Amino acid sequence: MDERDGLGRIGDEVLARLEATNAARERALGESRQIIRLCANCIRAGHRGDLAAGAELADQARDRLAALAGVLRDYPAIYWAGYVQDAQKEYAEARVFLALIGGGPLPDPRGLRVEDAVYLNGLGEAGGELRRYALDRLRAGEVGRAEWALARMDDIYGLLVTVDFPDAITGGLRRTTDMVRGVLERTRGDVTVTLRQQALEQALERTRAALRAEG
Repeated sequence: MDERDGLGRIGDEVLARLEATNAARERALGESRQIIRLCANCIRAGHRGDLAAGAELADQARDRLAALAGVLRDYPAIYWAGYVQDAQKEYAEARVFLALIGGGPLPDPRGLRVEDAVYLNGLGEAGGELRRYALDRLRAGEVGRAEWALARMDDIYGLLVTVDFPDAITGGLRRTTDMVRGVLERTRGDVTVTLRQQALEQALERTRAALRAEG
């Protein structure tokens, strides 16, 4: 066989494999963006109180993730490149957030079919969403519900702070943990100020009532 023919065949095979890899990469990028968008809309639905719509969007994200995992089965380098894990993190965040505000059982990594590090980062992001939820409840005058959200944030931080492994294993969990600590303390301050304001208003009202009774 002519050596040039052999080289041409090798080149054709290499180019075909690279073309397939590139196609898988483009598919992964596009699907990851779609999954992240679905999860963002899921969380927004949760904040609006539409848990049914949120669950439907989360189901769509789940199905897309499962299909993408099948597509990338032969392309592990692409699967672990980072953007697929980002999509999984957003999915974990959405599912955890919906479960928390809906009062349902908290999903675990196996149930969501995500890696432990991905799950923990998603859990932390869900803690961040609980701040927005708490502030919404404060504006609605539902201080008790805001206190509940604060307690859940504290639970999440209490778990994350115990995870002491290198970032290469946890996917940068330290940054997520620092974020949760920051939003936890700000939310604690917001809730405390509201409670003090309520106590002051109640004391003033009691004083007014006493003065009216005396008059």
